Amino acid sequence: MTYDILLALIAFAFVTSITPGPNNLMLMASGANFGFRRSIPHMLGIGLGFTLMVLLVGAGLVQVFDRYPVSYSVLKVVSVIYLLYLAWKIAHAAPATGDLAAGTPMTFLQAAAFQWVNPKAWAMALTATTAYTPSQTLHAIALVALVFGAVNLPSVSTWTFLGQQMSRVLTNPRRLVAFNWTMAVLLVASLYPVLWPS
Repeated sequence: MTYDILLALIAFAFVTSITPGPNNLMLMASGANFGFRRSIPHMLGIGLGFTLMVLLVGAGLVQVFDRYPVSYSVLKVVSVIYLLYLAWKIAHAAPATGDLAAGTPMTFLQAAAFQWVNPKAWAMALTATTAYTPSQTLHAIALVALVFGAVNLPSVSTWTFLGQQMSRVLTNPRRLVAFNWTMAVLLVASLYPVLWPS
């Protein structure tokens, strides 16, 4: 991989990791509801889970879609259903009492597994492994995965920190409920490119 391609890959990884999407919206809600420290397993699950996903997709998992096109449609349906379920959980994350200690954030394994039904994660992994690994060697694929791992974790952590800072103004239970419902609606809105691709 040339220096120019590596710089382009880093820029791609940063832009796709820092922009709004299901992972970042859920982390923002988690930071607001549970705080930064309790959301660390969620952040690590995203960072390491997505890194593994890029590695496996680049190593040949994408060929399953080529061989069995219906599997992509099944994945899309499962992704939509699961994201709607997560949106419902976010909307109902805060009890009426506004007790921020109540409930539990997403675990490491849950966050890592979520990458496999996250439409944005699939788009990122497929683009990265096809556009930035022209040689398709294991070394090139591993480098792409490592770049994403290095860039992704600080990027998603920013959203958790932002959510934690917002919790200072969400001390009123009504504001917290409104925030959670807003995050849930935005999460559902993130399905638009999946349901109605351009």
